[in-house]
Amino acid sequence: MLITIALAILFTNLQICEYLEADFGISDGIYGSVFYMATGFHGFHVLIGTIFLIICYFRHVKGHFSRIHHVGFESAIWYWHFVDVVWLFLFLVIYWWGNTSLNFDLIKTF
Repeated sequence: MLITIALAILFTNLQICEYLEADFGISDGIYGSVFYMATGFHGFHVLIGTIFLIICYFRHVKGHFSRIHHVGFESAIWYWHFVDVVWLFLFLVIYWWGNTSLNFDLIKTF
C-alpha cells in the first residue's frame, strides 16, 4: 500500500511538472482546454484517491480492518480501479490521439 501511495504522489508531482513545462495554456484552443480540464479533473481524483489510501493505511495500522469488516479498504480499491480506467481513456484520447491531431494541425499550417 505504501508503494501505491508513493506512486500516486509521484504521478501528481509529474502532472504538476507537465503543467509547468507545457507549451500551451488552457486558453490556447480546444486542445488546451480539453487537456487541462480532463487531466486536471483526473489529477483531482488521483489526489482524492491518495488521501483515501493514506486513511486506509492508518486504519490498517490501527487494526480497523478484518476479514469480515473491510468495506473502507475495498471502496478505496474500487475507486482506484475507476481512476485507472479513466487514465487509460485519457492517455489514448489526450496523449496518443490528441498528439497525432496536433501534429497534423501543425503540418497543415506550413
